[in-house]
Order: sequence, then C-alpha cells, then structure tokens
Amino acid sequence: MSLLHACMGLIVSTRTESTVPASHRRPRRLAALTGLAGLVGLALTGCSSESSASGGESHGGEVNLEVPSLSDVAIVGGDAGSGRLLLLLGLVVCAMGLLFGYLVYRQLKTLPVHPTMGEVADLIFTTCKAYLLKQGKFLMVLWAFIAAVIVVYYGVLVELPWGKVAIVIAFSLVGMAGSYSVAWFGIRVNTFANARTAFASLSGKPLPMHRIPMKSGMSIGMVLISLELLTMLVILLFLPGDIAGACFIGFAIGESLGAAALRIAGGIFTKIADIGSDLMKIAFKIKEDDARNPGVIADCTGDNAGDSVGPSADGFETYGVTGVALVTFVLLAVDSTAIQASLLVWIFAVRAIMVIASAISYLANDAWARAKYASAERFDFEAPLSSLVWITSVVSILGTFGMTYVVLGEVGDGSLWWKLSAIISCGTIAGALIPELVKVFTSTKSRHTQEVVKSTRQGGASLNILSGLVAGNFSAYYLGMAIVALMGAAFLISEQGLDEVMLAPAVFAFGLVAFGFLSMGPVTIAVDSYGPVTDNAQSVYELSLIEEVEGIDAELKKDFGIDVQWDKAKQMLEENDGAGNTFKATAKPVLIGTAVVGATTMIFSIIMALTDGLQEGLGNLSLMHAPLLLGLITGGAVIFWFTGASIQAVTTGSYRAVEFIKSTIKLDGVTKASAEDSRKVVEICTQYAQQGMLNMFLGIFFSTLAFAFVEPFFFIGYLISIAIVGLYQAIFMANAGGAWDNAKKIVEVDLHAKGTALHDASIVGDTVGDPYKDTSSVALNPVIKFTTLFGMLAVELGVMLTNDGNGTLVHVLAGVFFLTSAYFVWRSFYGMRIQASMTDESDAETVAPDDADVTPAALDEAADAEKAEV
Repeated sequence: MSLLHACMGLIVSTRTESTVPASHRRPRRLAALTGLAGLVGLALTGCSSESSASGGESHGGEVNLEVPSLSDVAIVGGDAGSGRLLLLLGLVVCAMGLLFGYLVYRQLKTLPVHPTMGEVADLIFTTCKAYLLKQGKFLMVLWAFIAAVIVVYYGVLVELPWGKVAIVIAFSLVGMAGSYSVAWFGIRVNTFANARTAFASLSGKPLPMHRIPMKSGMSIGMVLISLELLTMLVILLFLPGDIAGACFIGFAIGESLGAAALRIAGGIFTKIADIGSDLMKIAFKIKEDDARNPGVIADCTGDNAGDSVGPSADGFETYGVTGVALVTFVLLAVDSTAIQASLLVWIFAVRAIMVIASAISYLANDAWARAKYASAERFDFEAPLSSLVWITSVVSILGTFGMTYVVLGEVGDGSLWWKLSAIISCGTIAGALIPELVKVFTSTKSRHTQEVVKSTRQGGASLNILSGLVAGNFSAYYLGMAIVALMGAAFLISEQGLDEVMLAPAVFAFGLVAFGFLSMGPVTIAVDSYGPVTDNAQSVYELSLIEEVEGIDAELKKDFGIDVQWDKAKQMLEENDGAGNTFKATAKPVLIGTAVVGATTMIFSIIMALTDGLQEGLGNLSLMHAPLLLGLITGGAVIFWFTGASIQAVTTGSYRAVEFIKSTIKLDGVTKASAEDSRKVVEICTQYAQQGMLNMFLGIFFSTLAFAFVEPFFFIGYLISIAIVGLYQAIFMANAGGAWDNAKKIVEVDLHAKGTALHDASIVGDTVGDPYKDTSSVALNPVIKFTTLFGMLAVELGVMLTNDGNGTLVHVLAGVFFLTSAYFVWRSFYGMRIQASMTDESDAETVAPDDADVTPAALDEAADAEKAEV
C-alpha cells in the first residue's frame, strides 16, 4: 500500500504547485519540517505502547502488523539469538558497501583529466544540481501534502493512534530522503566519471574506458542497495516490533514518492533535450554534441536526469517496496511466530549475501578484464559487461542456497530451504537471461538492429521505423515467454508442500521471483549506470574542444605522458557508447518484470481478501461475471492513453526546444553556445516534464479511484489488464527504442556515414525511439505498482463504505472520479498540444503547458481558425 499513498500525495500536491506562490510555499515547508521533528520524538518514544482506537485494528492493513521477536531465532549449528547476530553482521555488510561507494568517489575525483574536459563536466554537474535542487523543492511540497493525506486516512478514517500516524509520517521523510540522496550521489559520481572516461580515451587504450564507468556504476549500486538495506535492518533490529509495520509503510511511502517524481519527470526531461539536440544535426548539418548547439548541455543534463537520477531513485524504491511486500506477506500468511521470525531473518540475510556476491563478482570480473585486455588495442565493450552479469548470477545462486541452508536448514521438514532457494533462483536466472534476450534485439551486433540499418539504406526513415517496430514486437514475445516459464517453474515448486507452512504459497513464490529478479542489485544498477557515463563522455569530448587547444599534443605528452590518438579516441568513445546503450536497455525489462510480478502478488492478495480466503464469491472471478471482463478491457485502454500522454509531453516540449534553438543558435563567429541559452533549454525541459507528470498522474489517480469504486471484481480485471498490457507495451517500446538507437550507432561507427541521407534517416528513427525507450516504457514501471498498491486501499474503502450501507454514495463517487480522470485525460493532449498554424511557420506559437484555462470552446475556435487558414 506504500506506493499508493506516495502517488496520492504526488498528484494532489502537484496540482497545487502551480497555484501557490513560491513565497507562500517556503514557510509552509519549513513549518512542516518543524512539526515533523516533534512527531519523530513522539513516534519513537510513546506510541509503541498505545492501544488502538476503535477500528484501528480492523483497517489500515500493513501499518498494524507487528514483527515478532528475533531473539530466539537460531541458525543451523547455532544457539538462540544467532539469527539476530547474523543480521547484525548484515549491518557490517551495509557499512562496507557505503564505504566502497565513498572510496570510489574519492578515486574518480583524483583521476587525471584535462582542464577543458573537467570544466565541461563541472558545467554538466552544475546544471544537474540546479535541476535536482528544483526537484527537491518540488518533492518537499509533495511531502507536505502526503503528510496531510496520511493524517486524513490513517488518523481520521482508520482512527489509528496518533503516535502511529506520526511514525508513518516521519519514516516517509526518511524514505524520500533515501531516494533523493542516492539520485544525488549518482549524478555526482557520474559527472566525475564522464570527463575521466573521455580523457582516458586519448591514450588509445580501451580498458580504462571500460573500467571507469564500470567502477562508477558499481559505486552507485553498492550505495543504493546498502543504504536501503541498512534502513530496513535498523527498523527490524532496533525499533519496537509493534511499530515496525508503521515504520516500513512510512519508509516505502517516502521512497515511492521520490521515485515517482524523479523517474517520470526525468524521463520526459531527457527526451525533450535529446530530441531537441538531435534534430539540429539534420537542420543545420552540424556534428553531434556541437558546442554551438545550446541544446547539448540540456541533453547532457537529461542523460543524468533520465538515465541516472531516475533509475537510481526507481531502483531504491523497487528494492524497498519488494522487501516490504515480502515482510508483509510473511506476517499475514504464516501462522507460527517462530517460522515468521526465521523467514524474516532469512529474507534479510539473503539480501546481505547478495550484496557480497555482487562485490565478489565485480572484483573477479575486473581482475579477469585487466588480465585479458591490459594490452589490447581494441575489444568488444559488451563482453566484460555480459560476463559480469553471468558471474554474478552464478555467485548469487550459490550464495542464496548456502545462506538459506544456514538459516532455514532445520525449519519445517528439512526441505523448506532448498525449495525457497530454487524459487528465488528462478528470478535470479531471469535477471541474467533477460539481458541476453534484450541484446538479441538491441545490440549493435544484433541481426534485428542490423535489419533496421539495411531497411534504412533503401527505404529511408519509413522502413527504419517499421523494422524497429518489428524488433520491439518480437522482443515482447520472447521476453514474455521467458518470464512465464520462470514464474511457472516457481509455481510448481511452491506446490511441493509449502502450503503446510503458509497460506497461498503461490503468492509467496511470485514475490520471491521478484526478489530474485533483484538479487544482483548492485550489478544491475551498475550496468544501467554505465550508459549515461559513456554517453556523457562522448559529449564531454566534443564540448571541450580539446583538439583546438594550441599545442595540445605537446601539453598532453608533457603533463600526462600521453601520445594522443585523436581518431582512435573518438572511435572508441562511439563504440563504448553503443555498449552503454545496449546495457541501459537490459535493465529496463528487469525492473518492469519486477513490477509486474509484484503486481501479480498484490492482485492475489486482493482476491484473497475479497473472497474470504477463496471461500466465497469465486464465481465473480469467472469471465461469465461481466464486470471482470469489462475491467480487463478497460485496463488496456488506460495503458495506451498513458503512453500516448507521455509521448505528447515529450513532443510538445521538443517542439518548444527546437523552436527556441533554431531561433538562437549561432554557427558563425562563435565556438560555444551561451550559458544563458543553454539554461533556457533546460528550463523548457523542466517545465514540460513537471506539467506532463501532473496530467498523467492525476489521470491515473482518479481512474484508479473510479474503477475501484465501480465494483471490486471489475477492478480485479482492471488490475490484471494493467499488469499484462503494461508489461508487453513496456517491453515492446523499450526494445524498439533500443534497436533504433543502436541502428544509428551502427551508421555512425561501423559505416562512418555521418552527415549522409542514411544518417539523417537513422536519426529520425532514433528520435521516435527516444520517448519509447526512455519515457513511456520506464514510466509504466511505477504506474503498474502505483495502480495495484493504491487499488488495495481504494477497494478497501469502497467495500467498507458499501458494507456500511453507503453503496449509492460509492457509485456516485465512482462517477465523479471517472469524470475527473477523463478531464485530465483530455487535458493531457488538449492542454499540452502544439498551438501553431499548419501553413506558416512564422506564425508558430506554442501555448505553455501550465495554461490551465484552456476550454473546449477555445480549442474549437482555434481549430476552426486553423482550418480556415489551411
């Protein structure tokens, strides 16, 4: 239920953001923070002993769960309490992970870099910092409203003790700070690594160009997972068991809020900047990352906002919510408190061993790469990334079986340990297999990607786009079959006696598959973060204008001992960027798959509640029950609207960016665009990103409320459809975009065809794929989780009101909520569309998206005027 509250606050507060003056918002945020300080003290000192108010235990869900004592848990061959000691060692693992991140940060900072490149990297970081600070202020406003929602729901409607409400509020701030801090750390590390990678290319040796972005990615992954695990272990080990549920829920609310805002807005921002910058290559026949193009700095900022900040916050939230979901299931589905305690120790012990497995695998793979490629003049940059993923998967599986035996070897009949290990391993295999399948459709060596290039050679942009669509469609088939096969294997294993330990073992099995998807956490984040560094490295090289520095060859030889190889450096930067593109693509289906598998678990939980543990009302789950079938149809409609709305936000923002860049770009007499013009492009990207997010989340929020209130089993069908259609739409869009992206890379690197008609056509395909892969597809991950988790609360409210004799009110509210959602669906196009003449470019004018006063009548008048002109 955590993500739903986060997004509820996000939606309500985002609408208010545009109407409340900044001078009024600042005191409100300060007051909220001041009040929170008092709430934290109250929460942690007095509320654990409070008795529940009337109704407090019957509603509120996970917030009322109590964690059993871990003091009596014994591992194999250990005494009572050894399980708790094992988790205390987990804290040491977290501390080492954080230390690893800090040491890498220091190493990257001290690596050699030429001042021209360092200045560009600092400019990119400064711009990223300004963007992140603005998003941070936005988040604080959102948090103030989410705190109000928590008070209204838990304090007023559910009537929980106010101390427990205070805990949820306090830990929501902790969770939000976690998402925000890992995003901040990510851009700082990446903007150190981008300049160092660019500088390393000058020596003509490829190995340092691989090791620097790999090291920065691992530092982000280790810090992200270690910080999230550390927070949850502190809650589990040091806080009273009867407030742990409130702590976990509050933590998940906050991290979900941070992830939702940073992921969706970042996805829109980066593609506005990317498309606006790329189209200048066609319009003015300039090179990529031309320093005279004011859109390039925004593009570099977008690489971090969309491909570093967003994924870091999203990854932090995904790991946290998955952990909270597993804890919740154990406490609800397992009767024996002794087994509950053992399973909780096991979950977190396995998570700690997975961090160790990732570290060991990284060090081993790095040693292998150094031994094999130390003197290499050229190598495939994808090879060491692929080997890292497979080594980590094997080590993780071995670590999972070993740790599970240590903790659960003597629990139950003695077979529980290997069954649970095997189920998690299904997810771990998926985490390694999915990247391999993604490479089949997106790698520069893929026959699908090469098919895109072949089609483009004769058919231009038209056949380029058609071939990319083919790659996306085929990928959805193969990845879908792989996920089904592994989930099916987990289900069959769960049928082998797990029902003697818990209710609904299949639900737990699917949750563990999602857990296994994430088992290579630091490595998954690392290979994803590799991409923005390599992309930025290429931009830093071009923007630095280092080749034009007088006497640069002698300077590099004297100061750094480098015999510079300019042409080879540029070629290797392009090749490394291609590898980064591929592995950015591999992480997307892993997170999307985790969201869908987790949603499946939650849907089963809702079904269990609605049918009283599958004891009654089972006929409502049949297709003969019309509301269920109607819900299945409705979910698909919402997914397709959402992806269209996200692309519309990118399209209109890109139009504004292109319009501005065309009117300001100076190609004669200057070497670089002005800082003021670059900042203006960043402002355009930020404006449309935040407004696009507003419309989409308000539409999703009110749709979820409306459909949950219509009829419970209508909503079950809706959730199933959201998960399934969303999965395939996301995979299709992500991999089609990846194929278009690397098809352009083949044209640039392998065919050396920059500036040709073939290159122009491939750029068009890439600009189509940009919002596909980096906006719409990745946005579906939080949307699937939000809709399902928010639905748990919405259905509970609807059923509660109906049972209290307010069925008519529920249906009236459903109608009101639906009309409200329809308004924001309408506004996501008509409030964001390009207002310009279709015949005279000089009359072009775009209405700013924050113009909320656009009416249907005004739009009809504008349309009539345009028709008359045509």
